[in-house]
Amino acid sequence: MMTHIQKEKGIILLVEDEENLREALKLNLELEGYEVRAEVNGKLAIKAFKEEYFDCIILDIMLPEMDGIMVCETIRLQNDKVPILFLSAKNGGADRVLGLKKGGDDYLTKPFNLEELLLRVEKLIEKNKLNNRGSIDKIQFYEFGNCKIDFHGLECVDIRGEKHPLTKKEVQFLKLLIDNKNEVITREHILKTVWGYNVFPTTRTIDNFIMVYRKYFEENPRKPKHFLSSRGVGYKFLD
Repeated sequence: MMTHIQKEKGIILLVEDEENLREALKLNLELEGYEVRAEVNGKLAIKAFKEEYFDCIILDIMLPEMDGIMVCETIRLQNDKVPILFLSAKNGGADRVLGLKKGGDDYLTKPFNLEELLLRVEKLIEKNKLNNRGSIDKIQFYEFGNCKIDFHGLECVDIRGEKHPLTKKEVQFLKLLIDNKNEVITREHILKTVWGYNVFPTTRTIDNFIMVYRKYFEENPRKPKHFLSSRGVGYKFLD
């Protein structure tokens, strides 16, 4: 039961090389209901980010091998939405500005108040979820090329001008891809957003959905231009 609660609240990547602080933060975040993956340096943080979906990243700036600023810049090349909260032992205004300029969403100076950190993490995740719902939920139609999707009517017009009914899951998956167009969406994120954590479809299920989209919307399904796969990671939509 606890695992379900954790995953409902969010998954956090915690990157901190100071062992005592890392373990204390991990414990307190888990007590709040988050699932936490903790890493000790920048290289491991990048590896974790590529392997898994996260709702928020807590990132120490002073890290061995690759500092937090470089980690943030690397992540932002692939994902400009995941909230990043910087932790730093430096309290100078220039460091704060640099962190925010490089893609951070928030900044806390050590030592910090634990309750304040937990509150900021919660607010960052809530804000990101609201943004991800975005305007696409308010849009009934989406068109690209000769194709048209009716989100409310649960149907589409394919590349040949033929109409097809869509299931709710097919529409949810299409919304997710279109709302994040030009970005690779991990399989984990797809499963979480479209199917939720109470259901555990195989990744083959996702592949089958993509095959349907390619059949409807691609001139040549074997050489897709809109629904592209990123081997071992996930899928992205190009308009």
